[in-house]
This record gives sequence, structure tokens and C-alpha cells, in this order.
Amino acid sequence: MSKSGIVIALLLLLSGNHMKAQFNTVSFPCNRYKVAVENPAKTTNEKEATPEGVTSRILKSVPDKSSLPKTDKNKKEQVTRYLSVCYPLSHIKINSPYGYRKDPFTGKRKFHNGIDLYARSAKVFAMMKGKVLRVGQDKVSGKYVTLQHGNFTVSYCHLSQIFVSQGQAVLPGNVVGITGNTGRSTGEHLHMTIRHNGEYINPRIFLDYISSVKSGTYANRNI
Repeated sequence: MSKSGIVIALLLLLSGNHMKAQFNTVSFPCNRYKVAVENPAKTTNEKEATPEGVTSRILKSVPDKSSLPKTDKNKKEQVTRYLSVCYPLSHIKINSPYGYRKDPFTGKRKFHNGIDLYARSAKVFAMMKGKVLRVGQDKVSGKYVTLQHGNFTVSYCHLSQIFVSQGQAVLPGNVVGITGNTGRSTGEHLHMTIRHNGEYINPRIFLDYISSVKSGTYANRNI
């Protein structure tokens, strides 16, 4: 499937997200993930802000849509859209991209079905509204969580801890686990794979899509 087709599928998926979402960054508009994703801000009492708390404050600050003029309604829709997606980590740094590479264990050329993200005991977030399809552990993936978002499935591997259970509903920004070094891994990182209708796709498409939503690229589109 082409990149444009996958983006259209993501747009259709996002169009059904009318729930109050949660997220892990309070930058508005946020930096593109290629630079960095900002840490959650500190609250006035110096306690760390949670995605739930930040979202609640933002949504409370925006009046009900029915009482707003058209321009303000559009702004609220942009805020709602912004909150409907979330980066998988507070900081995004790709250590190993999707595609063929030299296998770190065998030294042979092998297809890498996901991306490896730099992480050190970091919280792992659900990127969209969905549900937990599977949780488990094996010799290759270590501790893993697989989330379902419409026709997409996202797997987070090599975790040290898992905080969700099979069948559980998730929203963007919900913490599903903590990164680690379990399974077939040469060091701590987050290995993330994404499938669309059962076929592996480049997870960077998801990251680019989230960046475009948060930066307002789709602000004027009826999605």
C-alpha cells in the first residue's frame, strides 16, 4: 500500500476519535519529532504534570462548541484534533530505521520490520484511541504490548514493565509500559512495529502523521 493510502487510512481512523484524548506533550504547536518532543510541563506546585491532567486543563479552558462563534469553534476542533494523537515516547530519536540492515547478532543483511527508538526506562504511550490486542513475552520480542487502532496494529517490544491487559481500551497518552532490554536485544531501546491489514509498514509514516496533526497541517481539513 502506498504512503498516501496509509495516510488516508489514518485520517479515516482519526475521524472517529470524538472522545477527550490524552497526550504526552504540552507544546502547542509542538516541535516536529525529528527535533525533539518536549517533556510534559511542570505544574504550579512543582509536581510532574500527567497527560490526563494537562488534557483536562486544556479542555476546561475551551468553552463548549455550541456557545462559540465559528472561528472559535474551529479553534476548539483544532485542539481536539491535536489531543487525538500522541507520540510513543516523550523524546523521539531513531536508532535504527525500517528496512534492510546489518543484523547486530549475525552480521548478515536482514530486513528490520520496525524502528528502534532510543529510550532509557521511559514511559511508552498509546498513540491513538484503541484497545489492547495482546500482551505477552517471548525470546525475541521480550515483554511486548500490541495495540489495535482500527486496521492498524502497533507492537511495542523489549519492555521492562507492562501496565495494561488484553482487551483494555486505551486513549492517546495512556501509559502502556516502560522500556527495557528484554528478549533478543543488544541494549535498552523501544522496538516498534506497525501493521496495516496484516502487512508491515514503516512506523515513520505514523510519526510523520502525528507530527503533521500536532503542527496543524490538517487543521483546515474536515477529518
